Amino acid sequence: MPDPDISLETAVGSLHFRNPFILASGPPTASGEQIRHAFRLGWAGAVTKTIVPDTMEISDVSPRFAVWKDENSKLLGFENIELVSKKDESYWTREIASIRTEYPDRIVIASIMASPDPNEWQELAGTVQDAGADAIELNVSCPHGMPERGVGAAMGQHPDLVRDVTCAVRKTATVPLIVKLTPNVTDILPVAEAAVGAGADILAAINTVQCIMGVDLDTLEPVPSVAGSGTYGGYSGPAIKPIGLRIISQIASVMPVPLMGIGGISRWQDAAEYIAAGASAVQVCTAVMWDGAGIVRDMNAGLSVYLAQKHFSGPGDLMGRALPRIGTHESLSRDESRYAIAAFPERCTSCGRCVVACRDGGYHAISLADRHIIIDSERCDGCSLCSHVCPEKVIVLKKPVS
Repeated sequence: MPDPDISLETAVGSLHFRNPFILASGPPTASGEQIRHAFRLGWAGAVTKTIVPDTMEISDVSPRFAVWKDENSKLLGFENIELVSKKDESYWTREIASIRTEYPDRIVIASIMASPDPNEWQELAGTVQDAGADAIELNVSCPHGMPERGVGAAMGQHPDLVRDVTCAVRKTATVPLIVKLTPNVTDILPVAEAAVGAGADILAAINTVQCIMGVDLDTLEPVPSVAGSGTYGGYSGPAIKPIGLRIISQIASVMPVPLMGIGGISRWQDAAEYIAAGASAVQVCTAVMWDGAGIVRDMNAGLSVYLAQKHFSGPGDLMGRALPRIGTHESLSRDESRYAIAAFPERCTSCGRCVVACRDGGYHAISLADRHIIIDSERCDGCSLCSHVCPEKVIVLKKPVS
């Protein structure tokens, strides 16, 4: 249960949310009905599936998803080649207005995309703003399908194009302007700086990572296979969280701009990590597709209890707490070393995984004798590999006794 003494209210720039959990633009926000359902469950906001001008034809293929699961069918990674909204402008203007009336305490963000012509972005922004959108999110980051038309990540990978479209929309938009960034760049900062310099109020990061999920070794077709062929898609799910955290922290470390974290968020712990790395709120998509929008209940409850346990007053008190500890490799201490010990020998099953890992990927410091592991502290270099491969968590790293 949530801690009654903890408020999860959070501010992202001038936007105020009842909690930091927002539905990201994608299949879970493909219709007004889905957004209403999410709001009833407790989501604080939603970003519509990306709205495009009626002149832009959108046609999806089938199938368009592929997944990477562990042996227990737990999701690790997810690929999609689904395009933006197929619903027309009039549908979305009606739905935005209606949802805003029905749920005045929730935030409705309109995601938009248009041709490379900044005037089209400007016109579409005016349309969704007039419909009542609380904010506008510029999708300059979709990595599949749309870049072939010169939009999506084809724009978001170039700071000058991001600057042009953001500047154009800023001339029209009176509501907060969000730019959603692509991770498919060498350096995120020039793009982020271009967006903020052109008038973006908030940055959202990250969109999906361009990928190919795999190849079916029976048919030699890429997956997902569409009539025997495939293409590069957008990778999401738990596996991309480290990339999202890296980008959020990089921006937060150098730019005083409100941030929404996206990528691999499926539990309250993931959200807390993003907030500690500098985000004010998070957007979630893939986890909702996999486990349903009801996950927000556990997210809210878990985050509330955690904040109370840490004696934080709310998400804002947690925001950016990890940033002072993230620096350069050169700045890391060489004065403190650790070594591996068998802290819980009773758990050991003598599987030998630590022996093999240390022999072939470490320092040959571990051996087995009479079905017990022996760690040579003189050879151990403290890399920690053994502690990660041990399925029973027998091995931990310990500071030397002074």
